[in-house]
Amino acid sequence: MGIASEALKNFKGFSLKNMPEVEPLSPGHRACQGCGEVLALRQAMKAIGTNVVVCSATGCMEIITSPYPQTAWRVPWIHVAFENASAVVSGVEAAFKAMNRKKIINQPDVTFLAYGGDGATADIGLQSLSGALERGHNFVYLCLDNEAYMNTGIQRSSSTPFGASTTTSPPGRKSSGQATWKKNLAKIAVAHGIPYVATATPAYPVDLMNKVKKASLVPGPAYVHIYSPCPTGWRCGLDQSLEVARLAVESKVFPLYEVIDGKYILSRKPANPKPLSEYFKPQRRFRHLKADEVAMIQSMVDEEYDDLLERCGV
Repeated sequence: MGIASEALKNFKGFSLKNMPEVEPLSPGHRACQGCGEVLALRQAMKAIGTNVVVCSATGCMEIITSPYPQTAWRVPWIHVAFENASAVVSGVEAAFKAMNRKKIINQPDVTFLAYGGDGATADIGLQSLSGALERGHNFVYLCLDNEAYMNTGIQRSSSTPFGASTTTSPPGRKSSGQATWKKNLAKIAVAHGIPYVATATPAYPVDLMNKVKKASLVPGPAYVHIYSPCPTGWRCGLDQSLEVARLAVESKVFPLYEVIDGKYILSRKPANPKPLSEYFKPQRRFRHLKADEVAMIQSMVDEEYDDLLERCGV
């Protein structure tokens, strides 16, 4: 039995009947209406609880939760540079370990959490994240993926899906929007041989909270990739965040799964997968795509999903 399996063998999990009431991230922050990212972060923090130190990369969640002199955080929280949240949380974890060893403190069970958006994770923070995972620090990393640099004006990132329109990947006569396929960060994390990796979305809150809690219980590094709708950047209705998030799962665009000690486990398999066109429909960032382009993207989604099913043994 691997270290994650051993740590999780008695895990009971949350349900709709026993949701934690604690709110480490308070209401009254300044997120946009309909923000799926802050909803995901709130769910994650409810699962983690208050015995935690949080390291935040620069991004939307840093901006909206900590406008000086106010803060929405009710737990120890550190804002660091865009690219080094993983390096900082590594240092915090090592410092606590040393102080516990020297009997300066007696806090052996603190959870160390770092989070960042897709830009801070897939792009400029990938080096520090990879190093922290490789070194085996005991921490949880959350990627709150809204598929572009939303805080600075909706610029494309390497997590922006193929064909999406952003301010730096606009469609035109010679362009269909984003020209590269979305980087698979969860698969990259798995390649580091860490004990626990998962994908989640706030549209399935119990699933998300259970995965984040599992990540916190596993000794060593854990990575959770959270699909986080942004109505502002995705050009969908303010009340459509969760609808779009569900459609992402139901259309196989964003499958939900876990990788525990290297073993893939599918969390949810749509009985009747929806066509990609239904997922695209509420989002104006895809409205320029032609039928043949949608068909090409559909084939790519199907191919990746079939590969995942094979890895899961389904």
